[in-house]
Amino acid sequence: MQPIMQGVEMLNANINQIVWGPLMLIFLSGIGIYLSFRTDFPQARHFGHICKHTIGTLFKKRTARKKGEITPFQAVSTALAGTIGVGNIVGVATAITAGGPGAVFWMWVSAFFGMMTKYTEVLLAVRYRRRRADGSFTGGPMVYLADGLHFKKLAALFAVLCVLASLGIGNMTQANAISQAAQALWGAPAQLTGLVAMGIVAFVMLGGIGRIANVAEKIVPLMALFYIAGCVAALAIYGEQLPSAFTQIFQGAFDLRAAGGGVAGYAVARAIRYGFSRGVFSNEAGLGSAPIVHASAQTDNPVRQGFWGMIEVFFDTLVMCTMTALVIIASGLWERAGMDGLVLTAAAFTKALGPMGGSFVSIGVIFFALSTIFGWSVYGQRCIEYLFPRTPRMAQGYRIGYVALVFAGAVMELQMVWNISDTLNGLMAIPNLIGVVGLSGVAIRMTRDYFDHLR
Repeated sequence: MQPIMQGVEMLNANINQIVWGPLMLIFLSGIGIYLSFRTDFPQARHFGHICKHTIGTLFKKRTARKKGEITPFQAVSTALAGTIGVGNIVGVATAITAGGPGAVFWMWVSAFFGMMTKYTEVLLAVRYRRRRADGSFTGGPMVYLADGLHFKKLAALFAVLCVLASLGIGNMTQANAISQAAQALWGAPAQLTGLVAMGIVAFVMLGGIGRIANVAEKIVPLMALFYIAGCVAALAIYGEQLPSAFTQIFQGAFDLRAAGGGVAGYAVARAIRYGFSRGVFSNEAGLGSAPIVHASAQTDNPVRQGFWGMIEVFFDTLVMCTMTALVIIASGLWERAGMDGLVLTAAAFTKALGPMGGSFVSIGVIFFALSTIFGWSVYGQRCIEYLFPRTPRMAQGYRIGYVALVFAGAVMELQMVWNISDTLNGLMAIPNLIGVVGLSGVAIRMTRDYFDHLR
């Protein structure tokens, strides 16, 4: 059995290097760059207008919506619930230790162009969505691949990969992170944490997308404010080190001198690689997950719903990840050998806030991981419904299995599950990006028409 497991792990590692290798990162970034140029960079030129028609609409009176429909803000909250996760805490630390502070700059670049990729995904999801029997909508990459490009086999492949990824990286690995954080914070046994987490997920998930959206609408702003407040407190203490932190970020991004006697530019190459890969891993621009929930939004304007996709990337990476990165770099601990991931982030906050810092990070992990479980449950369920439209029991079975795996994830060692799920998550991007490229003309035309009409 052991040789088989080792063989699976080695095969997965080889596939993962291809999936998340330079070619995929170039493909992901290239699409964002192409879309930005073809639409005259709306994420920069019209950012004020975008904020006005997203964040600026939160205090307007809501119109009545049909069963199964959710508001645009609930859609972005649910998408952010699936996007903002352990990657905002662990992924940023990994990027800095592997690529240096310069990786943060390239994470910003990745997010800037990723805003257009996510915008296009969401626009296409709303443009090609299907109306369900109850009058609500369903959509996402599997639908715009099938109905927009007529690539039904590719649509089915995306749906299968999304279901598998939802069970792993969207569920079990997140439950395991909750279990470890609860153990560090309260000394709670894994079995107890698993039961509590399973009960919470069951209550929220079995109420349908409406209940998930309602919970996400409340929990996402709350956890974001909690995390930002902790970051601001730590950065206030590190205030004198902040100018140096920014200097390290920009120097690391562009310093072409030889690193440690190696080839000139090696350090910059690593900064670019890890900055882009962790940026994409954090905000999921191009992976095709978030458009699934945006397709259910109560809107008749695909372009304006696409704006929420831009805001999603902006908030996740340019706000949340940046604050984490500044705390880590300002602490000076990132240069210490043997410190990486969650350990490094916790140490950076502990140095600033004392013992409270470690508790802050653990609570953040619990909130972020739990919200990710909620968000990915929607993605997986919608894909099951797409694959088995005439078999409601399959969706019911998926929900029951999803809840049960929360407990399994909390009590198991999951390194291999995490690695395989990471690969599946990346494989989802391939059919989705084919759809984005194939239908880019539709998105470009709709975007130009929208802004031409404004002018």
